[in-house]
Order: sequence, then structure tokens, then C-alpha cells
Amino acid sequence: MSASESTARPFPRPLRWVFWALVLLVGIGAAAALLLLRTSGGTEAVGPTASTGPSATWPAGARRAPGFRLTDQDGRPVSLAAYRGRPVLVTFIDPLCRNFCPLEARRLMDVVRSLPRGSRAAIVAVSVNVAGNARAHLLQDARKWDLGPEWRWAVGGEAQLSPVWRRYDIGVLPQTRTVAGVTVREVAHTEATYVVDASGYERALFLWPYRAEDVERTLRALASASPSS
Repeated sequence: MSASESTARPFPRPLRWVFWALVLLVGIGAAAALLLLRTSGGTEAVGPTASTGPSATWPAGARRAPGFRLTDQDGRPVSLAAYRGRPVLVTFIDPLCRNFCPLEARRLMDVVRSLPRGSRAAIVAVSVNVAGNARAHLLQDARKWDLGPEWRWAVGGEAQLSPVWRRYDIGVLPQTRTVAGVTVREVAHTEATYVVDASGYERALFLWPYRAEDVERTLRALASASPSS
């Protein structure tokens, strides 16, 4: 990222805290750390109880969502620009995760299914685990997590994904440990979903755990404020 980009896009305080909390995950273990991660203002960023409302919001036209061009589960190009004219939920998911990521995926699907079919937001899930990007893993998740047609994976190699993580202020920390002689690879990462409006601007940030009704409310507000509504 260039110096000008860095100046124009300050690291949001909720995500700064979660990034450093991820560093804690490496040293003290995920289970204990998840109970301790809170923002300095007292708003829960990660924990057992869903927070109320978004962690951050921006006015229309203030903060353009960083573009990217990756590949979906069918090997087709997927880009944020292709969704201009439609709201998008940009989230960051580990395809091999079996704890919080499936819950987050199902919650996002609950959000879009609660909206009228003709005005549903798209979901673009950027992978945070290069080792989990095989098509078999992505299709298995689609079945087990009950993902609908609104969901598209966005995958690639580390060289393609790392800039996207960085531009969206997503901390990704791969960890390798040995359990009973078996090497296990895990990925600690910022659990975040951005609401991007139909013009391609970020309007809200939700940090996990969040409530489906709060994301739905944000999307409905965007729809009601749209000139075409």
C-alpha cells in the first residue's frame, strides 16, 4: 500500500484492537483470548455475546471500498466492481474453519434471505486460508453451511489475497502446531464484515459476533435511502 493510500484510509480503531488481539491468540490460546478481546471504549469486538449495531459507520461517498479481482468457487473471476448497482457484504472467512466461520456464514445467509428476493445483497467471502481454497473445500462448505446463490467465494494465492486483507485491515495469522504427532494448521484472523453500498462505498463495519437483524437493518436503510427506491 502506498503512503497516500495509508493516509487516506486510517486503520479503524475496532480493527486495530482486534489485530493486536490476534497476536494474543498465538500466545494464550483462542478459547481464553476470545473472552478478553474488547475495544478500549468498552464495545465488545469478539466474544460470546453478539454486539448491538455496527462497530463503525461512514456516510455516503466518504470511503470507497478497495477493489479486488480474485476467483470464485467455479474458477470464474470475481470482483467488487462487478457488483456496482447492488449492495455487497464483503466478509473474510476460513474455508477450513469449523467453529466461528460457519456460524458467521449462516448468519449472513439469514440476513440476505430476510430481504425481498429482488433486492438481496450479494455476499463476497474472501478466503483467509490459502490452504483451504481447493474447490472441493468450497463446495463442501456450500453444502454444510447451507450457502445460497447470493454467496460467492473469492480465493487466490497468498500474493493475490494478502493485499486484499491489508486494504481491508484484516489481520491474518497462520499457526502450525503438532497434536499427537499430527501437524495442524490453523488461521487466526479478524472476523469482520463490511457493508458496501450500490455505489461501491463502505457504509458499515460489523465485527463478530453480530446480530443478523442489525445487518439487515443497515441494508434496509440503504435501500430506503437509494434514489431508485
